[in-house]
Amino acid sequence: MEELIAKRYIKALSSADIASIQNTADLFSVLSESFNDEKFINIIESPDVSQDDKLEILLGAVSSAKSSQVDNLIKLLVENKRINIIPAIAQELKKEVASSTKTYKGTVYSDSEIDAKTLQELGEGLSKKYGSTISLEFVKNDFNGIKMDVEDLGIEINFSKTRINSQIIEHIVKAI
Repeated sequence: MEELIAKRYIKALSSADIASIQNTADLFSVLSESFNDEKFINIIESPDVSQDDKLEILLGAVSSAKSSQVDNLIKLLVENKRINIIPAIAQELKKEVASSTKTYKGTVYSDSEIDAKTLQELGEGLSKKYGSTISLEFVKNDFNGIKMDVEDLGIEINFSKTRINSQIIEHIVKAI
């Protein structure tokens, strides 16, 4: 639900150039990290703290950007009591920037180690196929095979050792 609301606020920002949107995305990413701090959340959600004080705190956090557009967005969020969607706005801005620049990040999951050269080759292959720049990072887990996921493009490629083994056995049985 928050993503849908965040998209409406982002539409107002999307008229700006890519560099401006990138700066805004970086700013909101840093601001959204504040929502991991329990004290910050208590202040923002407290009914004892006035809207003006909340506005002052948030404007102080984004003052380094010196952007009237960002200031106005913060004012609008405080006015409409939508401060809690700042992390969703940050996430949607990242997606907007990735879509505009055609630069995406993906993750490769496997139970065995994959070296950086192989990750780079996989990323280059996907980049050619989808006409974009895809960088991959490796996450070791207990998945028995290899799973590649580029969420923003909706790509999920999965090679399971057990599934391949069962298909080979099934093929041999059919041949007999």
